[in-house]
Formats: sequence, C-alpha cells, structure tokens
Amino acid sequence: MSAGTCTCSEHVQWLKHQVSVMRREMKNLRQYVESSVRAHRKHMASLQSTLKDLLDKKQMMKKSPSSSSSAGTDLSLERGHIRTVPIGYITSCFTQKNGTPRQPAVCGSSRARLQIRSSVFNNPEHALTGLQHYSHVWLIFLFHKNGHMRYKAKVKPPRLNGKRVGVYSTRSPHRPNVIGLTLAKLDTITGDVLNLSGVDLISGTPVLDIKPYIPEYDSPLTHSALTTEPQHQQEVLSDTPDTPEEPERLESLCVSSSEEQLGEDEGEVDEGEGAAGRGVSTVMEELREFLLQGDEDQHTNTAQEEEEEEEEEEVCETNSRVASWIRKPPVDPLSVRFTPTAERQLAHFLPPHCSDTGRPKFRFFNGPEEAAAAIRGVLSADPRSVYRRKRCSDRLFFFSLDTAHITCWFGDGFAEVLCVRPIMNPEGGAQGPREPPPVSSSQI
Repeated sequence: MSAGTCTCSEHVQWLKHQVSVMRREMKNLRQYVESSVRAHRKHMASLQSTLKDLLDKKQMMKKSPSSSSSAGTDLSLERGHIRTVPIGYITSCFTQKNGTPRQPAVCGSSRARLQIRSSVFNNPEHALTGLQHYSHVWLIFLFHKNGHMRYKAKVKPPRLNGKRVGVYSTRSPHRPNVIGLTLAKLDTITGDVLNLSGVDLISGTPVLDIKPYIPEYDSPLTHSALTTEPQHQQEVLSDTPDTPEEPERLESLCVSSSEEQLGEDEGEVDEGEGAAGRGVSTVMEELREFLLQGDEDQHTNTAQEEEEEEEEEEVCETNSRVASWIRKPPVDPLSVRFTPTAERQLAHFLPPHCSDTGRPKFRFFNGPEEAAAAIRGVLSADPRSVYRRKRCSDRLFFFSLDTAHITCWFGDGFAEVLCVRPIMNPEGGAQGPREPPPVSSSQI
C-alpha cells in the first residue's frame, strides 16, 4: 500500500514538473512571438520610411533636376562620379560642326551668347557679379555632338596631317569624358547674359562652368616673369658708366684751364677784353652744347629702348584684363619658416624612387626640398578662411601635402611649420617610422 502511494506521489510530482516546464516554454514562446512582432513592426516602419524618402526624392528630382541627396552626392564624389547640370547653353554663330574653328584664336570675330539658367540660380545675375573686371573667361563645356561617343588612346589631329599622338596631348573631342575647355573674350555682361567673342563652340553646346582667365595664374610665362628677379638688368646697370656726371666733370676741367690761361695772359685780356671774352664764351658754349648733345643722344636712345619695352609690356597687358585685387591683393603674403624639429622631420622623408622601407617616402615630390618649397607656397598665401583668420583665437593649422601631415602656427605676418609627420595608413600604421619627438609647448 505504501509502495503504491509512493509511486502515485512521484507520478504527480513528475506531472507538476512537466506542467511547469510547459508553462516556461509557453512563456518563452510568447516572449519570442512578441519580440518577433516588434521586430517586424520596426522593419515595416523602416521600409515605409525608406519608401517615403525615395518617393520624396523622386518628386524633388522631378521638380528640381539639380537637387540630390547629400549622402548620395558624398558617395558619388568620393568615387569620382558627379551629376553635371549645365548652367547654360551657348548661342553662337556656328550651328554645325563643319566650319566651326577648332581653336578660339582661329576666328576672333566670332560671336556668341551664354545665358545663365534660372533653374541653377534664383538670381543668375548675382552669380556674375565681379566678372566684368576680367577680359577673358574659361568655359568648361560638353562635346555634345560626339556621335557614337567612341574614343581611342591615340588620335590623328588635323594639323598633324595623319600622325598619331596620344589623346591627352591633343584637344580632340573624342575623349573618355567629353569635357572641353576653351578661352573666350568677354565683351559685355547684360543681366544674366554673357556676350562673348572669339569662341569655337556650336550653338546648343551645354556649358558646365565659367572661370575667369588670370594671366598671373594661367600663363606660365607671366608667372615666371613675376617670380624671377631680373638679375641681368642689375648686371647691366652695374657695368654702365656714370654718364650724368661726365659732362659736368669735363666742363669744370675746361673752365679751370681757361681761367689759368686768362691768368697768364691778363694783359692781353685787358687790352682786348671784348674780343677775348667773346672767344672764350663761344668755345665754352660750343663745348657745352657738344657734351649736352651727346648726353641727350644717349638719353634719347635709352628713352627709345624704354618706350619700346613699355610698348611691349602694354601689348602684353592690353591683351588681358583682370581685377585689381589680383595684382594688388588686400592680404600681404606671409613669410614662412621651419622649426628645427620640422626641418629634421621633413629631411627624414625620402623620394619616391628610394628602396628604403624604413623611412616615409613621398609619392610626388622628388625630395624634401621640393616639399619644403610646396609648403612655403601653400602657407605664404595664407590658406585659412577669413573667419578663422580674423575671429578664431586658435592659430594652429593642419593640412596634408603628399604623404606628409603638416602642423603649423600663424603669427603676425608669418607662418611657422612646427611638425611634419607621415600620414597614417587606413590600417592605422604610419607610412614610415615616427620620428622625432613631438613639438614642445615652448615652440608654439
């Protein structure tokens, strides 16, 4: 009897245990279902939001072709893809490819107009403010009449009479990216319309951008003439005799010799004072005229040479016109200097062709000297924004150049390079050993 009772009680306990297990499993299932429902609702909300954004973007693109998503734009820019929007279309005297000049200088009398589209700017004329100070403009456009958009690595320019050269050594319109560049003369600006001359574009050519032509930046000859010191002129001036003083010295010698002769022949002068006086004065006047005539001839030759040089300079200057702030900028160039630490760090970099893997190497510069010249060029123009230049108390500035990360500090009229470090790789390692120690606060 006791054995049966024990067996029944054990069976009841086992059943109770099974019930508790079932309840726990049901609770777990209920929680799993509830979490699945929440996740499903979350995913559905995300899909609805995504679909809504896509519909909104589609509607915005229909309304404004120039609008695009910032995230998509950033992604496209990082990959080198952009969505071009023509700012206007050329209306020129050339309606077909045949007969259109291949270069703008071929036909200087050609005329064209470019009207800025109102869909790009609400006030197109505002975008042209200040452009009237320039005589020429660069036009970046598309070769919209390229036909089948085929291109080859080598082309046959018409002027080479069938000789093949690389496409990038020519201005052939058949290129991987059908982007063209031309220089046009800016005659007048009327509202949002540019009146151009000397163009080589067909009517209907879509223009992507306008940039002013600046000889100081765009002409290597002008740039070299401005940056190179005219040492040969100094040498010529140093070897030139001091001619203005020569007539005075000769005249004084003649006057002294005449006075000595008059002193020796004093009696004769007393007896024939009128005749002798007229003779001496006549000789002096003839000698003075002779010397002055030589001096005037020399000055005349020099003046003629200067006038010829000025005429040449005027011809060079009258061919182009730029805004006054280009030649006389309101911000003076800065002097650039390196701290000993920065010089030592920069000297630690190697040219690209070196096989040493233990030190950082440049990718484009052929050595620390070229990098230092590039750094001076960047900093002398003060790359800071006006806001940072005038309102920010922090004068530290950082920028990258080739494979170097530069830390500098701006003072009053100068910029000082404090540190030159190798740029870190995406994996987290530097492109060379980190050397030497960091900049101390006393150098800052």
